[in-house]
Amino acid sequence: MALFLCLVFLLPACRQFPGCGNIVTFSQFLFIAVEGFIFEANFGRKRPAIPIRYYFIMVAMFFTVSVVNNYALNLNIAMPLHMIFRSGSLIASMALGIIILKKRYSVSKYTSIALVSVGIFTCTFMSAKQVASDSSLNEEDGLQVFLWWLLGIAALTFALLMSARMGIFQETLYKQFGKHSKEALFYNHALPLPGFLLLAPNIYHHAVLFSQSEPFQVPVIGLTLPIMWFYLLMNVITQYVCIRGVFILTTECTSLTVTLVVTLRKFVSLIFSILYFRNPFTAWHWLGTAFVFVGTLMYTEVWNSLGPFLARWRKRPKEE
Repeated sequence: MALFLCLVFLLPACRQFPGCGNIVTFSQFLFIAVEGFIFEANFGRKRPAIPIRYYFIMVAMFFTVSVVNNYALNLNIAMPLHMIFRSGSLIASMALGIIILKKRYSVSKYTSIALVSVGIFTCTFMSAKQVASDSSLNEEDGLQVFLWWLLGIAALTFALLMSARMGIFQETLYKQFGKHSKEALFYNHALPLPGFLLLAPNIYHHAVLFSQSEPFQVPVIGLTLPIMWFYLLMNVITQYVCIRGVFILTTECTSLTVTLVVTLRKFVSLIFSILYFRNPFTAWHWLGTAFVFVGTLMYTEVWNSLGPFLARWRKRPKEE
């Protein structure tokens, strides 16, 4: 429900101001950092249970992944290919879990991850094909362009593996120091705040644009404010609920399960955006959705839970 509301309040802002991502992200980080500073860190008086150097490492990993993913677009990497690479996070998480943590999974787990990955790949690829791709790059033949493209592929691969490694790093931290989801939520959003100074001009520009949007009267309280600020406020609150749930999940589940949930969340966002912007929902989208649905059911082993229930249900008419 929180994810649905988060999208409801984010998509109108993105549609009216496509470049508003920085102010949205900054607002979310600031809100979570302030809330955590008051209620979790007790105004800085509470010492972290996990040494803060580990949080710096975690933030550095996250920052590196974000920067490399964004910079890859400048290396002759088309947006469709970029989106498809991002959909491979499940496979990367499983592969590193096998290599680093020496984990072994059942055949059903391998199959479910493959189905979800193929489903997301299909939906992402078909959606990307529908986007008008007016490439700003000149069509040049030559070794230099190809080498830049190879460098972009390497950058995307590095970011994908680094993101999976970050999930495993979190998992090992919680095993070593215990479950501290609220603390992790605070430090992971407070420590990167100085980095937004680099984006200050863009954030200020969109703050001015938001202030110039049409006035809106908030129901119940009767307060009037620009409608874009209302959308932003509601998005920040609902996003806080979503991200807090993810951080609680990281303390209770394996990195692969967390990656699955986050990936499904992105998938729901993709489907909702397709419907919101009234893009064609083709048979390929239905096929991809079916793969994701079946793969998720396999991963959660719903069939095993339903087995005893169905057996009792079948016996019921005989007993009567």
